[in-house]
Amino acid sequence: MLVATSVTYAQQSWTVDSCIAYAIAHSNDLGRARIEQRQSSYDEKTAKLDLLPTVYGQVSGQYAWGRNIDPETNTYNTITTFNNYYTLEASLDVFDGGQTLNAFKRAKNAREQSATAYQKAADDKAINVMTKFVDAVYNAKSVALAEEKLADSQVLLHKTQRLFEMGEKSRPDVVQMESQVKEDEYNLLHQQNQARLTLLALKSEMHYPIADTLALAVKSQPAESETKNIQVHNINMCINPTVQLAEQKATDLKYAWLIERGNLLPKLTLGGGVQTSYYRNLTQGSAAASFGSQFHNNMGEYVYMTLSIPLFTPSRWRSARRAKSEWQKAVLDADDARRKLQDDIVQAEADRDGYGQEVAQMEAKVNSDSLAYHLSSRKYEEGMLSTFDLHTAAQTLLESRIKLLQTQLLYGLKQRLVEYYNGKPLW
Repeated sequence: MLVATSVTYAQQSWTVDSCIAYAIAHSNDLGRARIEQRQSSYDEKTAKLDLLPTVYGQVSGQYAWGRNIDPETNTYNTITTFNNYYTLEASLDVFDGGQTLNAFKRAKNAREQSATAYQKAADDKAINVMTKFVDAVYNAKSVALAEEKLADSQVLLHKTQRLFEMGEKSRPDVVQMESQVKEDEYNLLHQQNQARLTLLALKSEMHYPIADTLALAVKSQPAESETKNIQVHNINMCINPTVQLAEQKATDLKYAWLIERGNLLPKLTLGGGVQTSYYRNLTQGSAAASFGSQFHNNMGEYVYMTLSIPLFTPSRWRSARRAKSEWQKAVLDADDARRKLQDDIVQAEADRDGYGQEVAQMEAKVNSDSLAYHLSSRKYEEGMLSTFDLHTAAQTLLESRIKLLQTQLLYGLKQRLVEYYNGKPLW
């Protein structure tokens, strides 16, 4: 089954979306986040149960010998007795300074916070995969451009050798073209190594088997200069997991402060229960009443109320002040997160628009450089251009094509980021 799955992955054409989906499904960090999410759900249910009354039962048995009270006569005697006690009691905190209620609200917020943390971790993983995918595709396509450049240089070398044999080119021209071929071979080898390294980095980020083939496919995306209304950021700000996480952390610390403050307030507990007992005198050996009759006849009910007032608890005062300070700092951190997100949105839109304009300019430059190289090649064949000038034209065309490839990929990356900031999910 594993072999079949591996073959399927090797034959698949991997887009950026499929790479992201695979990375999220196989990430150990996200697996831990999912476990934390389930655990926080259990914690919320436990905190909810703490709002209910506490009920417990107690059974005890006791052998007593020597001087003790005879339950039948209520006088002191030197006897050996067996006592059996049964108690069922329930208690409820009528007022505890809001500690139990705030603990439940904190657990509920923790559950939401764990879900947001998972969302943020998944989004961060998606962005990392997108970045490494762009690097891998860029280097893979650069290999194709380097191969094409090498093929052109080899063709020109062959033509130069033929022209040298015909007496139309000199020996230095042939040597110069041989040097150009060697340079292109080195560039191709270097680019192939870079492509392998970036592909390994992508596999590592995806948690993909290193030995398996990963064939990348990129969809072409037209570059458009778009300007989004910055006011939409105020609407989408609340759905960004980074801001949500900062706000939920502030909420968590607020509940922590309220719980610590509740420790400084009085606590009122209401309780009640039933109890009964069974007794037998082992010294006198007299027949005791049956267990059933004693269990019924000795049964009693009780109700109690307890008021606990903290009078001098300096450590609690300090804990409450510390918790309040931590909450106030978290509120400021959340405000910083909102401001940073707004800056990131504006920066991403500026980058997207800038790359869109660069793509249009580079497409025109590639067309011009391609025409210039074609004319230079014709002039070189006719003996009207030196090998140095031809090399310059070829290198200019290669650099323009690589720059165009880079700006196209970066434009696609920034476009995805802008869409993400405006509410579109990455995965």
